[in-house]
Amino acid sequence: MPRHHITRRQAIQAVATLPLLAARPVAAAPESKPASSLTIGMATFGFRDYTNRQLAEELAREGIRVVQLFLSQSDSRYWKFNGRADVSDMTPQRSAAIAETYRSAGISIHSIGVYTNLIHPDEAERKANLAYFEAMMGIGEAMGVRTFITEVGSYHPDKPEPRMPYHFQEDVWKMMVATGKELAAMAERHQATVLFESSFNNFLAGAKRTRVFLQEVGSPRIRALLDPANVLEINDLGEMFDQLAPWIDCLHAKDRKLHSDRGVAAGLGDVDYVQFVTLAAKHTPKAPLILEYVGPKDYKQALAHLRGAIRKAGLTER
Repeated sequence: MPRHHITRRQAIQAVATLPLLAARPVAAAPESKPASSLTIGMATFGFRDYTNRQLAEELAREGIRVVQLFLSQSDSRYWKFNGRADVSDMTPQRSAAIAETYRSAGISIHSIGVYTNLIHPDEAERKANLAYFEAMMGIGEAMGVRTFITEVGSYHPDKPEPRMPYHFQEDVWKMMVATGKELAAMAERHQATVLFESSFNNFLAGAKRTRVFLQEVGSPRIRALLDPANVLEINDLGEMFDQLAPWIDCLHAKDRKLHSDRGVAAGLGDVDYVQFVTLAAKHTPKAPLILEYVGPKDYKQALAHLRGAIRKAGLTER
């Protein structure tokens, strides 16, 4: 066949006259819509004079269907903040019976608070606290609970204070990452998840530092609990969720005045609760909001404040 040579300009003109393809453009993936409802729960450690049964019945009457369990009730008093307790008599049968007490009242146990000291410089002390943590995981297994809450703990060396505070020393960071990996291996053995809680006056002092720590530990078993009141001094609410949203499985609902080291009940501080619940619905809709720092005298007011914020945000309680 004879060849017909065309110039580059003629080729461009020919292509320009071709009909446009009728294929539809690829649509961008739609953004996920914020949830319309949130779950409210209650931390049990403020109800020390209640038995587990009394507390379950009380909370059920107020429409609470989720608790974060601390072994702090009058018939199961084991919880010790920043330390450990002898839980050897918490047999599987006794643990299961406590869990059934809540479930029979229509209340599920989201998680168990441990809060032992994982940052102590003495290796033997850390190992003992990790053993206590594993014992708590065994209690959780008997209860059918697989999520555990902790801070890293605190340690204050004797005076004089070091030039760099203990919690922010380079070697302490490395030690804590290694401890986090030990805890991750333990959680893997028990098919558990551990949520670390931040606090502005501690090792996990802000949202970004917490995110970097979780990334360095690098385990799906080690995740986050966000308590906005704990990092309000360091981060705005939007920053907290921007940094931590992919890791958050639980939220604490308490409050704090700016420039104060004392946590208070929801509604008595500077946390913008309408913004808080709006961001929670957008970024972490499955994470329950657990009321904390409340007890028999003030939990109803805090509960009313949280429910009011949910309504103002155009949301409902799940």
